[in-house]
Amino acid sequence: MATDYYELLGVDRDASPDEIKKAYRRLARRYHPDANPGDPAMSERFKEIGRAYEVLSSPDKRSNYDTFGDERGPAAGPGFGDFGNISDLFSQFFGGVGQTQSRTGPARGSDILTEVKLTLEEAALGVEREVEVTTLTACPDCEGSGARPGTSPVTCQDCSGTGEIRSVRRTMLGNVMTAHPCPTCRGTGERISDPCRNCRGAGRVPVTDTLTVQIPSGVDDGAQLRVGGRGESGTRGGRSGDLFVAIRVMEHPVFQRAGMDLGCELTVPMTVAALGGELEVPMLIEDPQQIEIKPGTQAGEVVKLRGRGMPQLHGGRRGELVVLLRVETPTRLTPEQAEKLAQLAEMRGETAGSKSFFDRIKEAFK
Repeated sequence: MATDYYELLGVDRDASPDEIKKAYRRLARRYHPDANPGDPAMSERFKEIGRAYEVLSSPDKRSNYDTFGDERGPAAGPGFGDFGNISDLFSQFFGGVGQTQSRTGPARGSDILTEVKLTLEEAALGVEREVEVTTLTACPDCEGSGARPGTSPVTCQDCSGTGEIRSVRRTMLGNVMTAHPCPTCRGTGERISDPCRNCRGAGRVPVTDTLTVQIPSGVDDGAQLRVGGRGESGTRGGRSGDLFVAIRVMEHPVFQRAGMDLGCELTVPMTVAALGGELEVPMLIEDPQQIEIKPGTQAGEVVKLRGRGMPQLHGGRRGELVVLLRVETPTRLTPEQAEKLAQLAEMRGETAGSKSFFDRIKEAFK
């Protein structure tokens, strides 16, 4: 998952704009390239801090980030920034060149994903949904330490508490230092000599819980809502991961959606299309509305109703309802109706072949 901007700036999720600004200024002075000349790691850190402040200082971007875990919103995809810096690439291929990272503390818990299905009406109005998730949470007996109650983990002797085993080898480029997680303590830096019986030393146990998730109005299919801190608990007291709720909006029998706009078809009788009149159009979340059909309306014409589409996410504006008109040609006529229609055709001079249209209609109903 992406970097947690709140954690990066060292502020709580409910921090005020002033607290975020103060945290940014303090870190910017510390990691500014001028204060750390020739240190690419500090320069990269400075850029990350700037990006975090750019998002959290903007109410709109912060709202999207809090909801979806990305300031760009539900449709955001990976960009070039997701590839990381050049040192990350070296680490992937060579296991670290000239530098290693020591254990920074308890590992953060994993994020978990669940799915919620909505009707189009629910997506338009916004709803509360209960979701059942099974996740790993801190063991109540050992309080997440993994050690039997009354005992504590001890420092791993193989890695001296660093969580890593380091080695240096000579190459044509010089000495290359590599590091990999310690197999004895699995990178935690601690060893449990007397494990907890309940969690068997893992420090976590599976728990199934039911959470209430607030789904905002205007959410689209494929969006992911983030519930901070409701993922798996971290190991050895580490910070919990997040819960991501994937939204699936089911197909609607009447309406089709395109962003904030909705579309539907309306059947117009031939006589109404010719003479004009009013017809009732269904609405998604309101009562049906009457629209005017102009005389001479042709098949395929559209009528747009402003403010009758989907609501904007985190906004009050709504899109349009686009109504496609389908002129209905009658297929079952009584002899009297057919004769009247034939007379109209005769008056308009609409004939086909050697026989008049009027004669052909009459023969069809003999």
